[in-house]
Amino acid sequence: MTQEHCFRIADFLLLVRMADKMDADALLPNFQTFRCGIPKERQALFTCDVLPLDGVDSTVAHGSQLEEAENEMGRLRLYSRPGGYLLTLDDKTGHECHLLQADKAFNRLRAYIGTDHPGKAGQALSSLLRIAYSQAILYHDAVAVHASAVYYDGHAYLFMGKSGTGKSTHASLWMKHISGSALLNDDNPTLRLTENGIRAYGTPWSGKTPCYKPLSFPVGGIVRLQQAPYNRFHRRECIDAFVALYPGCSFLHRDSVMQNRVCDTLVRIVQAVPVGVLECLPDEKAALLCRQALTRTERLKQ
Repeated sequence: MTQEHCFRIADFLLLVRMADKMDADALLPNFQTFRCGIPKERQALFTCDVLPLDGVDSTVAHGSQLEEAENEMGRLRLYSRPGGYLLTLDDKTGHECHLLQADKAFNRLRAYIGTDHPGKAGQALSSLLRIAYSQAILYHDAVAVHASAVYYDGHAYLFMGKSGTGKSTHASLWMKHISGSALLNDDNPTLRLTENGIRAYGTPWSGKTPCYKPLSFPVGGIVRLQQAPYNRFHRRECIDAFVALYPGCSFLHRDSVMQNRVCDTLVRIVQAVPVGVLECLPDEKAALLCRQALTRTERLKQ
């Protein structure tokens, strides 16, 4: 017997099916604020069947390897296969621990989760769901970005940059020095084009900061941070704005269809919201300068 669990993220419905013996709340505690009833009429973004790794067909061919990366959990490999993809997540010793099978559009998923280390099983499942979600939403005018996001005065502001640049630090400076600011997400918010403009959404994936808010706000501005011995804000337009945001988007870079969809979505985003580059110190003045530059630009656009 299986149990169905439905989660609403960025107004997308994710349907996850697990065996009765699997505890969804224990495996995915970061998803609980996004839990919702299972609607009969709306179609889910994807359906994922979660199974133990020992139930996988050992003869499944991996296919042609496209990408390889490492994170805190181990080594992630992406393979292209006829009709879809295969993701494998190995531990530090190279032992294959978790698998995700997906069709081309990431609508139909099957996750095989190793249980040798129960404490890490949920983290692995959450990570695989994040990767699948990041690809599936590209077909629906949305993109997942690597950023820290705050909301202030009814708008969301996103801070992007290379790892270690200080995205979380800058967000914390807003919350400390700009009254009314609060954290929306600290690692993987979603940007989505809607009938009412570009909106930023909280998600279950917030890095090391437990911030799982099912909230959304119109985007007031997006900033790429660069460390510097001074504070200086530069407005970016058109292609320069596109270049500032593109590196922070989450998608399969070796897939031309995914790449085209990211580009189409980004073009529409940079046409609609203020984008800038902030060369900055990790101090109060940087946060105040950023707030002033973005809110002034937003007023001029109205």
